[in-house]
Amino acid sequence: MIYFDNAATTFPKEEVLDTFVKVSKNFKGNPNAMHRLGFEAKQLMDEATKQVADLFQVKENEVIFTSCASESNNLAIQGVLNSYPYRRKRIITTSLEHASLQVLFQHLKKEGVEIVFVKLKENGQIDLEDFKEKLKEETLLVSIQHVNSEVGVIQDIQKIGEILKDYPKTIFHVDGTQSVGKIPFSLENIDLFSCSAHKFFGLKGIACLVKKEKVHLTPLIFGGKSQSIYRAGTPSVALIASFAKALRLALEDCEKSIQTAKALKEKLENALQSMEHVVVNSYKDGSPYIVNFSTLSVKSETLLHALSEKEVYVSTKTACSKGDVSDVLLALGKDQTIASHSLRVSFTKENTIEEVDLFLKILKEQLEVLNFKKGID
Repeated sequence: MIYFDNAATTFPKEEVLDTFVKVSKNFKGNPNAMHRLGFEAKQLMDEATKQVADLFQVKENEVIFTSCASESNNLAIQGVLNSYPYRRKRIITTSLEHASLQVLFQHLKKEGVEIVFVKLKENGQIDLEDFKEKLKEETLLVSIQHVNSEVGVIQDIQKIGEILKDYPKTIFHVDGTQSVGKIPFSLENIDLFSCSAHKFFGLKGIACLVKKEKVHLTPLIFGGKSQSIYRAGTPSVALIASFAKALRLALEDCEKSIQTAKALKEKLENALQSMEHVVVNSYKDGSPYIVNFSTLSVKSETLLHALSEKEVYVSTKTACSKGDVSDVLLALGKDQTIASHSLRVSFTKENTIEEVDLFLKILKEQLEVLNFKKGID
Protein backbone atom coordinates (compact mmCIF):
# COMPACT_ATOMS: atom_id res chain seq x y z
CA MET A 1 0.00 0.00 0.00
CA ILE A 2 1.12 3.54 -0.80
CA TYR A 3 -0.66 6.15 1.30
CA PHE A 4 -0.23 9.64 -0.14
CA ASP A 5 -3.32 11.31 1.35
CA ASN A 6 -1.81 12.64 4.56
CA ALA A 7 -3.26 16.13 4.13
CA ALA A 8 -6.68 14.52 4.57
CA THR A 9 -5.61 12.53 7.61
CA THR A 10 -2.53 10.87 9.03
CA PHE A 11 -2.41 7.47 10.73
CA PRO A 12 -2.12 7.83 14.53
CA LYS A 13 1.19 6.92 16.11
CA GLU A 14 1.33 3.94 18.47
CA GLU A 15 2.46 6.19 21.33
CA VAL A 16 -0.64 8.34 20.83
CA LEU A 17 -2.94 5.32 20.77
CA ASP A 18 -1.23 3.99 23.90
CA THR A 19 -1.86 7.26 25.70
CA PHE A 20 -5.53 7.22 24.72
CA VAL A 21 -6.00 3.62 25.88
CA LYS A 22 -4.12 4.07 29.17
CA VAL A 23 -6.03 7.22 30.09
CA SER A 24 -9.35 5.61 29.12
CA LYS A 25 -8.58 2.66 31.41
CA ASN A 26 -7.06 4.48 34.36
CA PHE A 27 -8.99 7.77 34.49
CA LYS A 28 -12.63 6.77 34.21
CA GLY A 29 -14.24 9.63 36.11
CA ASN A 30 -15.99 12.64 34.63
CA PRO A 31 -13.54 15.56 35.06
CA ASN A 32 -16.50 17.75 36.05
CA ALA A 33 -17.45 15.44 38.94
CA MET A 34 -16.74 16.48 42.55
CA HIS A 35 -15.47 13.11 43.83
CA ARG A 36 -11.94 11.67 43.78
CA LEU A 37 -12.25 10.01 40.36
CA GLY A 38 -13.44 13.28 38.89
CA PHE A 39 -10.63 15.20 40.56
CA GLU A 40 -8.00 12.78 39.22
CA ALA A 41 -9.40 13.05 35.69
CA LYS A 42 -9.49 16.85 35.87
CA GLN A 43 -5.94 16.97 37.21
CA LEU A 44 -4.70 14.95 34.24
CA MET A 45 -6.72 17.07 31.81
CA ASP A 46 -5.22 20.23 33.31
CA GLU A 47 -1.70 18.77 32.99
CA ALA A 48 -2.33 17.94 29.31
CA THR A 49 -3.73 21.43 28.72
CA LYS A 50 -0.63 22.97 30.29
CA GLN A 51 1.60 20.83 28.09
CA VAL A 52 -0.23 22.00 24.96
CA ALA A 53 -0.05 25.62 26.13
CA ASP A 54 3.69 25.31 26.78
CA LEU A 55 4.29 23.76 23.36
CA PHE A 56 2.38 26.57 21.67
CA GLN A 57 3.98 29.11 24.05
CA VAL A 58 0.63 30.48 25.20
CA LYS A 59 -1.28 30.54 28.50
CA GLU A 60 -3.30 27.58 29.75
CA ASN A 61 -6.58 29.52 29.69
CA GLU A 62 -5.94 30.31 26.00
CA VAL A 63 -6.30 26.65 24.95
CA ILE A 64 -9.79 25.48 23.94
CA PHE A 65 -10.25 21.86 22.88
CA THR A 66 -12.84 21.15 20.17
CA SER A 67 -13.87 18.17 18.07
CA CYS A 68 -12.28 19.19 14.76
CA ALA A 69 -10.62 22.09 12.93
CA SER A 70 -13.92 22.97 11.26
CA GLU A 71 -15.46 23.52 14.69
CA SER A 72 -12.43 25.56 15.75
CA ASN A 73 -12.75 27.73 12.64
CA ASN A 74 -16.48 28.24 13.18
CA LEU A 75 -16.01 29.02 16.87
CA ALA A 76 -13.31 31.55 16.02
CA ILE A 77 -15.28 33.42 13.36
CA GLN A 78 -18.82 33.23 14.74
CA GLY A 79 -17.59 33.62 18.32
CA VAL A 80 -15.91 36.91 17.45
CA LEU A 81 -18.84 38.24 15.41
CA ASN A 82 -21.25 37.53 18.27
CA SER A 83 -18.93 39.09 20.87
CA TYR A 84 -18.55 42.46 19.14
CA PRO A 85 -22.15 43.35 18.14
CA TYR A 86 -21.45 47.07 17.89
CA ARG A 87 -18.39 46.70 15.64
CA ARG A 88 -18.69 46.82 11.86
CA LYS A 89 -18.92 43.22 10.66
CA ARG A 90 -16.06 43.30 8.16
CA ILE A 91 -13.80 40.30 7.49
CA ILE A 92 -10.74 40.14 5.23
CA THR A 93 -9.82 36.71 3.88
CA THR A 94 -8.67 34.86 0.73
CA SER A 95 -10.30 32.66 -1.89
CA LEU A 96 -8.01 29.78 -0.84
CA GLU A 97 -9.51 29.05 2.57
CA HIS A 98 -10.75 25.65 3.74
CA ALA A 99 -14.36 24.70 3.02
CA SER A 100 -15.28 25.17 6.69
CA LEU A 101 -14.47 28.86 6.23
CA GLN A 102 -15.51 29.37 2.60
CA VAL A 103 -19.00 28.00 3.21
CA LEU A 104 -19.27 29.91 6.48
CA PHE A 105 -18.29 33.16 4.77
CA GLN A 106 -20.91 32.57 2.07
CA HIS A 107 -23.53 32.14 4.79
CA LEU A 108 -22.35 35.19 6.71
CA LYS A 109 -22.43 37.32 3.57
CA LYS A 110 -26.15 36.54 3.24
CA GLU A 111 -26.52 37.68 6.85
CA GLY A 112 -25.03 41.07 6.01
CA VAL A 113 -21.38 40.49 6.98
CA GLU A 114 -18.92 42.22 4.64
CA ILE A 115 -16.48 39.62 3.29
CA VAL A 116 -13.45 41.16 1.55
CA PHE A 117 -11.12 38.97 -0.53
CA VAL A 118 -7.52 40.08 -0.83
CA LYS A 119 -5.74 39.72 -4.20
CA LEU A 120 -3.33 36.84 -4.78
CA LYS A 121 0.05 36.94 -6.48
CA GLU A 122 1.13 34.42 -9.13
CA ASN A 123 2.55 32.09 -6.48
CA GLY A 124 -0.73 32.10 -4.56
CA GLN A 125 0.50 34.28 -1.70
CA ILE A 126 -1.55 37.30 -0.80
CA ASP A 127 -0.59 40.66 -2.28
CA LEU A 128 0.50 42.52 0.85
CA GLU A 129 0.08 45.92 -0.78
CA ASP A 130 -3.50 45.08 -1.70
CA PHE A 131 -3.98 43.74 1.84
CA LYS A 132 -2.79 47.04 3.32
CA GLU A 133 -5.16 48.96 1.03
CA LYS A 134 -8.14 46.84 2.04
CA LEU A 135 -7.23 46.96 5.73
CA LYS A 136 -9.24 49.64 7.49
CA GLU A 137 -9.56 50.65 11.13
CA GLU A 138 -13.09 49.23 11.30
CA THR A 139 -12.02 45.78 10.03
CA LEU A 140 -13.12 43.38 12.77
CA LEU A 141 -11.37 40.23 11.66
CA VAL A 142 -8.67 38.91 9.31
CA SER A 143 -8.78 35.15 8.62
CA ILE A 144 -5.91 33.64 6.63
CA GLN A 145 -4.97 29.98 6.23
CA HIS A 146 -1.27 29.37 6.92
CA VAL A 147 -0.85 26.48 4.47
CA ASN A 148 -3.39 25.76 1.75
CA SER A 149 -4.41 22.11 1.93
CA GLU A 150 -4.86 21.63 -1.81
CA VAL A 151 -1.84 23.19 -3.52
CA GLY A 152 0.34 23.95 -0.49
CA VAL A 153 0.59 27.74 -0.77
CA ILE A 154 2.26 29.10 2.37
CA GLN A 155 1.12 32.53 3.54
CA ASP A 156 3.51 34.78 5.44
CA ILE A 157 1.47 34.91 8.63
CA GLN A 158 4.36 36.47 10.52
CA LYS A 159 4.45 39.44 8.16
CA ILE A 160 0.66 39.73 8.20
CA GLY A 161 0.73 39.71 11.99
CA GLU A 162 3.34 42.46 12.02
CA ILE A 163 1.20 44.61 9.69
CA LEU A 164 -1.79 44.09 11.99
CA LYS A 165 0.15 45.49 14.97
CA ASP A 166 -0.87 48.91 13.63
CA TYR A 167 -4.53 47.82 13.83
CA PRO A 168 -4.96 46.74 17.48
CA LYS A 169 -8.75 46.43 17.18
CA THR A 170 -8.51 43.95 14.30
CA ILE A 171 -8.45 40.29 15.34
CA PHE A 172 -6.18 37.91 13.43
CA HIS A 173 -7.33 34.30 12.94
CA VAL A 174 -5.08 31.68 11.34
CA ASP A 175 -6.16 28.23 10.19
CA GLY A 176 -3.01 26.25 10.98
CA THR A 177 -4.44 22.81 10.25
CA GLN A 178 -1.80 21.97 7.63
CA SER A 179 1.16 23.57 9.40
CA VAL A 180 1.40 22.08 12.91
CA GLY A 181 4.40 19.77 13.03
CA LYS A 182 5.19 20.55 9.38
CA ILE A 183 5.98 24.26 8.99
CA PRO A 184 7.59 26.42 11.71
CA PHE A 185 5.38 29.22 13.06
CA SER A 186 4.96 31.53 16.02
CA LEU A 187 1.68 32.53 17.67
CA GLU A 188 3.15 35.80 18.97
CA ASN A 189 1.11 38.05 16.66
CA ILE A 190 -1.83 35.68 16.15
CA ASP A 191 -5.05 36.07 18.16
CA LEU A 192 -6.86 32.86 17.14
CA PHE A 193 -5.27 29.66 15.82
CA SER A 194 -7.06 26.48 14.68
CA CYS A 195 -5.59 22.99 14.32
CA SER A 196 -6.58 19.33 14.49
CA ALA A 197 -4.73 16.31 15.91
CA HIS A 198 -5.44 13.88 13.10
CA LYS A 199 -3.33 16.00 10.76
CA PHE A 200 -0.20 15.32 12.85
CA PHE A 201 -0.47 11.62 13.75
CA GLY A 202 -3.13 12.16 16.41
CA LEU A 203 -6.66 10.88 16.73
CA LYS A 204 -9.79 12.08 14.98
CA GLY A 205 -12.30 13.83 17.18
CA ILE A 206 -9.94 16.16 19.04
CA ALA A 207 -8.77 19.58 17.90
CA CYS A 208 -7.82 22.92 19.36
CA LEU A 209 -8.49 26.62 19.12
CA VAL A 210 -5.92 28.89 20.70
CA LYS A 211 -7.63 32.12 21.81
CA LYS A 212 -5.51 34.92 23.21
CA GLU A 213 -6.78 36.52 26.43
CA LYS A 214 -7.51 39.90 24.85
CA VAL A 215 -10.03 38.38 22.42
CA HIS A 216 -13.68 38.11 23.44
CA LEU A 217 -15.47 34.99 22.23
CA THR A 218 -19.08 33.84 22.46
CA PRO A 219 -19.47 30.04 22.65
CA LEU A 220 -21.26 28.04 19.97
CA ILE A 221 -22.18 25.39 22.54
CA PHE A 222 -23.69 26.50 25.84
CA GLY A 223 -24.08 24.43 28.96
CA GLY A 224 -22.37 23.56 32.19
CA LYS A 225 -18.81 23.25 33.40
CA SER A 226 -16.20 21.93 30.97
CA GLN A 227 -12.51 22.15 30.02
CA SER A 228 -13.12 25.72 28.88
CA ILE A 229 -15.86 28.29 29.42
CA TYR A 230 -15.98 28.65 25.63
CA ARG A 231 -17.23 25.12 24.89
CA ALA A 232 -19.69 23.25 27.11
CA GLY A 233 -19.93 19.47 27.32
CA THR A 234 -18.14 16.62 29.04
CA PRO A 235 -14.47 16.75 27.99
CA SER A 236 -12.77 13.61 26.71
CA VAL A 237 -9.72 13.42 28.96
CA ALA A 238 -8.26 10.56 26.91
CA LEU A 239 -8.54 12.52 23.66
CA ILE A 240 -7.07 15.65 25.25
CA ALA A 241 -4.13 13.68 26.63
CA SER A 242 -3.60 12.05 23.23
CA PHE A 243 -3.62 15.51 21.60
CA ALA A 244 -0.84 16.66 23.92
CA LYS A 245 1.22 13.55 23.14
CA ALA A 246 0.74 13.89 19.36
CA LEU A 247 1.61 17.60 19.45
CA ARG A 248 4.82 17.04 21.40
CA LEU A 249 5.98 14.29 19.03
CA ALA A 250 5.07 16.35 15.95
CA LEU A 251 6.95 19.46 17.07
CA GLU A 252 10.00 17.44 18.10
CA ASP A 253 10.27 15.91 14.61
CA CYS A 254 9.41 19.04 12.62
CA GLU A 255 12.85 19.81 11.12
CA LYS A 256 13.53 16.20 10.17
CA SER A 257 10.07 15.97 8.67
CA ILE A 258 10.65 19.04 6.47
CA GLN A 259 13.88 17.65 4.99
CA THR A 260 12.25 14.31 4.19
CA ALA A 261 9.24 15.96 2.54
CA LYS A 262 11.42 18.30 0.44
CA ALA A 263 13.28 15.35 -1.07
CA LEU A 264 10.04 13.53 -1.86
CA LYS A 265 8.42 16.59 -3.41
CA GLU A 266 11.43 17.39 -5.60
CA LYS A 267 11.62 13.82 -6.86
CA LEU A 268 7.91 13.65 -7.68
CA GLU A 269 7.56 17.09 -9.27
CA ASN A 270 10.60 16.63 -11.50
CA ALA A 271 9.19 13.34 -12.79
CA LEU A 272 5.70 14.74 -13.32
CA GLN A 273 7.01 17.73 -15.29
CA SER A 274 8.56 15.37 -17.83
CA MET A 275 5.29 13.49 -18.45
CA GLU A 276 2.95 14.23 -21.35
CA HIS A 277 -0.52 15.60 -20.63
CA VAL A 278 0.51 16.41 -17.03
CA VAL A 279 0.60 19.88 -15.46
CA VAL A 280 2.09 20.53 -12.00
CA ASN A 281 -0.06 23.01 -10.07
CA SER A 282 1.82 23.22 -6.77
CA TYR A 283 4.60 25.74 -6.20
CA LYS A 284 8.32 25.27 -5.53
CA ASP A 285 8.10 27.67 -2.59
CA GLY A 286 4.96 26.01 -1.24
CA SER A 287 4.56 23.31 1.39
CA PRO A 288 7.04 20.45 0.84
CA TYR A 289 4.29 18.05 1.91
CA ILE A 290 1.87 18.74 -0.95
CA VAL A 291 2.14 18.11 -4.69
CA ASN A 292 -0.86 19.00 -6.86
CA PHE A 293 -0.99 18.07 -10.54
CA SER A 294 -3.51 17.66 -13.35
CA THR A 295 -3.64 14.78 -15.83
CA LEU A 296 -5.28 16.55 -18.75
CA SER A 297 -6.19 13.39 -20.68
CA VAL A 298 -7.93 11.66 -17.78
CA LYS A 299 -10.51 12.92 -15.29
CA SER A 300 -9.12 13.06 -11.77
CA GLU A 301 -11.88 10.91 -10.26
CA THR A 302 -11.32 8.20 -12.89
CA LEU A 303 -7.59 8.13 -12.20
CA LEU A 304 -8.09 8.22 -8.44
CA HIS A 305 -10.21 5.06 -8.56
CA ALA A 306 -7.75 3.34 -10.90
CA LEU A 307 -4.92 4.09 -8.47
CA SER A 308 -7.03 2.98 -5.52
CA GLU A 309 -7.49 -0.43 -7.14
CA LYS A 310 -3.68 -0.74 -7.02
CA GLU A 311 -3.71 0.27 -3.32
CA VAL A 312 -2.34 3.72 -4.08
CA TYR A 313 -4.26 6.38 -2.17
CA VAL A 314 -4.31 10.05 -3.16
CA SER A 315 -7.09 12.63 -3.35
CA THR A 316 -8.70 14.93 -5.87
CA LYS A 317 -9.19 17.91 -3.56
CA THR A 318 -9.49 18.52 0.16
CA ALA A 319 -11.57 15.87 1.89
CA CYS A 320 -14.18 18.46 2.94
CA SER A 321 -14.70 19.96 -0.54
CA LYS A 322 -17.70 19.36 -2.76
CA GLY A 323 -18.08 19.25 -6.53
CA ASP A 324 -15.86 18.07 -9.37
CA VAL A 325 -13.97 21.29 -10.06
CA SER A 326 -11.31 22.75 -7.77
CA ASP A 327 -12.34 26.24 -6.68
CA VAL A 328 -8.81 26.75 -5.36
CA LEU A 329 -7.23 26.15 -8.77
CA LEU A 330 -9.79 28.42 -10.43
CA ALA A 331 -8.95 31.11 -7.88
CA LEU A 332 -5.28 30.69 -8.79
CA GLY A 333 -6.08 31.40 -12.45
CA LYS A 334 -6.09 27.83 -13.76
CA ASP A 335 -8.54 26.92 -16.52
CA GLN A 336 -11.55 24.62 -16.21
CA THR A 337 -9.71 21.59 -17.61
CA ILE A 338 -6.84 21.82 -15.16
CA ALA A 339 -9.24 22.52 -12.28
CA SER A 340 -11.34 19.43 -13.07
CA HIS A 341 -8.42 17.05 -13.65
CA SER A 342 -6.32 17.63 -10.54
CA LEU A 343 -4.92 15.17 -8.03
CA ARG A 344 -3.26 15.90 -4.70
CA VAL A 345 -0.38 13.87 -3.28
CA SER A 346 0.47 14.65 0.35
CA PHE A 347 3.43 13.30 2.31
CA THR A 348 4.65 12.86 5.85
CA LYS A 349 8.11 11.96 7.12
CA GLU A 350 6.95 8.33 7.13
CA ASN A 351 6.91 8.22 3.32
CA THR A 352 9.95 7.19 1.27
CA ILE A 353 11.67 7.76 -2.07
CA GLU A 354 10.93 4.13 -2.92
CA GLU A 355 7.23 4.84 -2.54
CA VAL A 356 7.52 7.82 -4.88
CA ASP A 357 9.27 5.64 -7.49
CA LEU A 358 6.59 2.97 -7.23
CA PHE A 359 3.84 5.58 -7.36
CA LEU A 360 5.26 7.02 -10.58
CA LYS A 361 5.47 3.56 -12.11
CA ILE A 362 1.85 2.75 -11.25
CA LEU A 363 0.68 6.23 -12.30
CA LYS A 364 2.25 5.86 -15.75
CA GLU A 365 0.81 2.38 -16.18
CA GLN A 366 -2.70 3.49 -15.26
CA LEU A 367 -2.53 6.55 -17.50
CA GLU A 368 -1.49 4.33 -20.41
CA VAL A 369 -4.40 1.97 -19.76
CA LEU A 370 -6.95 4.76 -19.40
CA ASN A 371 -5.64 6.70 -22.40
CA PHE A 372 -5.68 3.51 -24.50
CA LYS A 373 -9.34 3.02 -23.62
CA LYS A 374 -10.02 6.58 -24.76
CA GLY A 375 -7.94 6.12 -27.91
CA ILE A 376 -5.30 8.69 -26.95
CA ASP A 377 -1.70 8.06 -28.00
